[in-house]
Amino acid sequence: MGGGRWRRFLSGVWRSITVWAASTATMLVLAGLLPDFQLQSDDGDSATQIAVTAAAGAGVFGLLSSLVWPLLVRALLLVPALVLGLLVFFLNGSLLLLALRISPSGQGEVAPETAVVVAAVMSAVASATGGALAVRDDDAYRRRLYRLADRRRRRGDGQAGPSTPGAVFIQLDGLGHDLLVQAAGKGLMPTVARWLGGDRPTHRLTPWRTDWSSQTGASQLGILHGSNHDIPAFRWYEKDSQEVMVCNRPTSAAELQRRAVEHTGDGGLLTVDGASRGNLFSGGADQLALVLSVAARRGRENRSRAGYFAYFSDPANAVRTAMSFVAEVFREIGQSTRARAKKRRPRVKRGGLYPVVRAFATVVERDVVVAAVIGDMLAGRNAVYADLVAYDEVAHHSGPRGRDAEKVLERLDRSLALIAKIAEHAPRPYRIVLLSDHGQSPGETFLTRYGLSLGNLVRAGCGLPVPRKAQRTHSGAEARAAVRAALRRPVEEGGERHLPARRRSEPIVLASGNLGLVSFPDVPHRMSREEIDRRHPALLSTLANHPGVGFVLVRSEEYGALVLAANGAEVPLDELDDEHPGPLADFGPGAADAVRRTHSFPHTADIMVNSWYDPEEGEVLAFEEQIGSHGGLGGAQGRPFLLSPVTLSPPAGDGAVLVGAEQVHQVLRRWLRECDGPQVPLAAPPKERAA
Repeated sequence: MGGGRWRRFLSGVWRSITVWAASTATMLVLAGLLPDFQLQSDDGDSATQIAVTAAAGAGVFGLLSSLVWPLLVRALLLVPALVLGLLVFFLNGSLLLLALRISPSGQGEVAPETAVVVAAVMSAVASATGGALAVRDDDAYRRRLYRLADRRRRRGDGQAGPSTPGAVFIQLDGLGHDLLVQAAGKGLMPTVARWLGGDRPTHRLTPWRTDWSSQTGASQLGILHGSNHDIPAFRWYEKDSQEVMVCNRPTSAAELQRRAVEHTGDGGLLTVDGASRGNLFSGGADQLALVLSVAARRGRENRSRAGYFAYFSDPANAVRTAMSFVAEVFREIGQSTRARAKKRRPRVKRGGLYPVVRAFATVVERDVVVAAVIGDMLAGRNAVYADLVAYDEVAHHSGPRGRDAEKVLERLDRSLALIAKIAEHAPRPYRIVLLSDHGQSPGETFLTRYGLSLGNLVRAGCGLPVPRKAQRTHSGAEARAAVRAALRRPVEEGGERHLPARRRSEPIVLASGNLGLVSFPDVPHRMSREEIDRRHPALLSTLANHPGVGFVLVRSEEYGALVLAANGAEVPLDELDDEHPGPLADFGPGAADAVRRTHSFPHTADIMVNSWYDPEEGEVLAFEEQIGSHGGLGGAQGRPFLLSPVTLSPPAGDGAVLVGAEQVHQVLRRWLRECDGPQVPLAAPPKERAA
């Protein structure tokens, strides 16, 4: 055995002994603190015998964790992911009980409920000790990465990885261009700052402009599948099917992906040796984890949860994530309590299940997705696209510039640093592209400012009774999509799919951030301005002249598309452009084109309502319970970014502006071709095209 191998062997033995000693010491301390946990017989034992018992128990527990835990996790892939998180503590406790029973000393005894606590603490200490040793020994850390890569190659065909570069696309959900620049400048994201800084930056930063529907459903479908045609909002009512489509509902996501594949004729960006992680849509990838569009499938076709095994097969990972999950729940409770105590404004309610949803997004989803990306890189896959939803979820409720959201960005930057480090040891070179699907615009809610929801304003304009207590809308945060993708039986948003009983003449009002949609379900076609005026003469003027409304879009029998605004403004959309923006002036360049495109969609609502926007403060008024929102026009929500290696061609030519998710898709396709890989995307499989 060569000198290098001896050093690696001795280093590994030393780390194992150190972790075993730390576990033994932890067991001794806990035996002294917990009355239901003892390491001696009833007659008493010497200190030496107690130490031997602790050492034997710690050794057997570690051995069982290494051998039995991966098998348990593989069996428990049939269990919903959130339930698996709760079972982590119970399973570890069961392993400790078994370890004490088969320990050679035979002296250990522990109550079942105490075993859960002891096992969790021991796993956490072992993980922390091993992590500390790896951090202190950079060479050992690098060698471990090399071993993982070699092991994956041996499991394949035994050949070295491709020499051509692969591509990793990491989507930071909801992070706008300007906030990324500020976060890097303030030191919150040192990895991003390093990519952009210095005399020779490795990456270039490019802003791009979203469509009118500035939300993940429209943006990610366009980015991954090349088409977001007929996606007017995050949720909308379709008169032909009499259903509400919601982008983060599994059945809706599957249908939207099918429509995009049919519209473009190809399977998606990731059809050639691709992986889709934590996304709403698959992009045509074969390797899937936490992908919503396949979450409604049953049986072997649903591989969305398979990514859990790679992460939770390590008991230390499982315990660490479970403990971080609990800590995040309490962190959110503490932060929301301080916000109420200090009477911060604007503020929304953050109770109920929100702390659990936030913890899932910022801990479980992040850990599983990052681990899956690392596995993809070590396996040498051609293209990986992953969505990290943590920032978007927190910014919705704490504000896009809040301290809570900044803390999330710091943790996400550490994940980026880890991915970049892994790229150095992957079997092929990788080009890491960072991008976002939209930004977020701050501002209080429409309901908070005016004491009236958009739905009740519409009812008032129609002459219908308005309830005293307005009903809150769903936030629609992308984290809920990840939660549903993690469940074996995804939960549908029944309150939106099956509408409450109402008279057919009553309007359906839906909210998508600061974009509102009004539909009349008893009329099979898209109503015109003239038809609406005949039925409800005061409705359109009530909406257009309300101070919380920026503009209203309706179809006119005389002018086609018609934009209504305050003070009786009525301008045909064909007369508006960047030089003559009219009522759309505050909403920036490209607003008229974005509205014009949405007007052409088959399922655009009878009335489209965009909230007021303050260009000086960058604030909008969300029609949902969000103080950081996106979904319409106005401010940072429509200005995401592309952060790409300088080795790739510029996303757009000099002076050109990248507009719309479909153009971003074309850029990513070009970059994959530049990596000298196969032409993508491939044609859709016949069964998917004919679905």
